[in-house]
Amino acid sequence: MLWWRLPRNLLLLGLVSLFTDMASQMVFPLLPLYLTMELGAGGRIVGLVEGAAEAMASLLKVVSGIWSDRMARRKPFIFFGYGLSSLAKPLFALASTWPLVLLIRITDRVGKGLRSAPRDALLAESVPEEIKGKAFGFHRSMDGLGSMLGALIAFWLLPVLGYQKIFLWSVVPALFVLLAILPLREVKAPASGLKAEKSSSRRLFRLRDFGLLSPVLKRFILAAAVFSFGHFGYAFLMLKAGAVGASEEQAVLYYILFYLVYSVFGTPAGILSDKWGRRKLLAVGYAMFALISFGLIFAATQEWVLAGFLLYGLFFALIDGAQRAYVSDLAPEHLQGTALGIFHTATGLAVLPGTFLAGLLWDGPGPEATFVYGAVLAVAAFLLLPKASLER
Repeated sequence: MLWWRLPRNLLLLGLVSLFTDMASQMVFPLLPLYLTMELGAGGRIVGLVEGAAEAMASLLKVVSGIWSDRMARRKPFIFFGYGLSSLAKPLFALASTWPLVLLIRITDRVGKGLRSAPRDALLAESVPEEIKGKAFGFHRSMDGLGSMLGALIAFWLLPVLGYQKIFLWSVVPALFVLLAILPLREVKAPASGLKAEKSSSRRLFRLRDFGLLSPVLKRFILAAAVFSFGHFGYAFLMLKAGAVGASEEQAVLYYILFYLVYSVFGTPAGILSDKWGRRKLLAVGYAMFALISFGLIFAATQEWVLAGFLLYGLFFALIDGAQRAYVSDLAPEHLQGTALGIFHTATGLAVLPGTFLAGLLWDGPGPEATFVYGAVLAVAAFLLLPKASLER
């Protein structure tokens, strides 16, 4: 599908994610260094900043998803969510103490929590069913491309501009985010099914809403949460690169290559999920992560770790869009935001204790224990995936 033939909302949401991640990656990879080298904070403060920020985002995703279903509108959440994050990033240049960094980081993640589920719901509602996987794959590719470009900008400009000026310049791609959001169009009234229930309850979340989700969807969300609990992420790949002798610059370049592979294969992976089936592709992705984790136990050279980064990019491309599309496939039409919000919150909250445990294993028994942990949880998630015969 040529880019000018993409559905309007899909193309705009792709551009929004590209510019957002470009701005984000100009800032976030530098924050740990800024906190420790410029503000004198320690590793615990870095963990506090990242953990608190991601926890806030995860908790808000389910709230915004449900709320957007009740309002039958997605665009206000997308606009205010991206707008809040766009305005927050340049403020890091003014942060002279770590509590200010924490406050700004939480503000940025509040924006992410507001927008994620409504955005994914609008994307699913904006495309035909037969290309839903391709749509999510394209969106994740644009996200990855923006991350790669932002990391490259930070890598090139840090020695020239320093931290504060790079933080200030992140406002440029952030402004393009808001311009791309304005032409977005609401697609339909997703709350029609809720209205048909003739419920008089005014509570934001009702347990019976969760009960309307199918057993297959609940089982998949459980499997995805278990996988996220063991998904140690690229940070530990970068630590592994350092452990085998890679310099900081080489580790950053490996990180950029990971995003390059992710961006290139995101859309083809989405197309494959449309033709082959989401569950099959996710099973392959989970199994692939288990094998990558197992291989990293024995990786002793930079070449093998580089191969791990490249395969990690391919694995992430296989599952990232397919998971969201699978949730959308299995969710009732009027609960798209609710289902996607529960998915994002469950997987996001699982990452927090999971990465902490991965770090404890790294510092205690050793790196091999971290990778064994990732492999075991990936196998458990593979076994928890709904059976193919149960798919809708």
